[in-house]
Amino acid sequence: MILRAEPLTSAAFLPFGEVIECPAIPGRTYFEDALANLRPGARPSLSLTVKAPLAALPLRSTTMERHEFSSQSFIPQESGRWLCIVAPHAPTGGPDMARARAFLCGPRQGVTYGANVWHHPFTVLDREARFVIVMWLDGTKTDEEFVEVPPFSVELP
Repeated sequence: MILRAEPLTSAAFLPFGEVIECPAIPGRTYFEDALANLRPGARPSLSLTVKAPLAALPLRSTTMERHEFSSQSFIPQESGRWLCIVAPHAPTGGPDMARARAFLCGPRQGVTYGANVWHHPFTVLDREARFVIVMWLDGTKTDEEFVEVPPFSVELP
């Protein structure tokens, strides 16, 4: 299966979560969905990560993940372009890869995956990138779930 990355927009990404961008003019924008937690005993988790760029295009993978009870936000501190790959739930369980979508994110765009949204581990493209990650953890196996899916690749426009 081949996914063709499309530009990340708030409207296109809405079924999966929220796009995080600084306001275009002075002021503040609130992103309350970036803090969704469906487990009373979970604690907030703030982490920083540095990711190396993908070695070669197109991206090829067989992995998707979800955080069933927590949103997960990726907020770039320093970044080039990066990929956000999402899929709705299949009627039989797991991700519905026939309806998966790939978004090409700009260096100033972040995302919040809604709780229970299937997504691919985030992938940076142009250069090493630094991100802030916000989610909720309770230390159980429901913090994250990884599944194997049929092979897919992502091509850039």
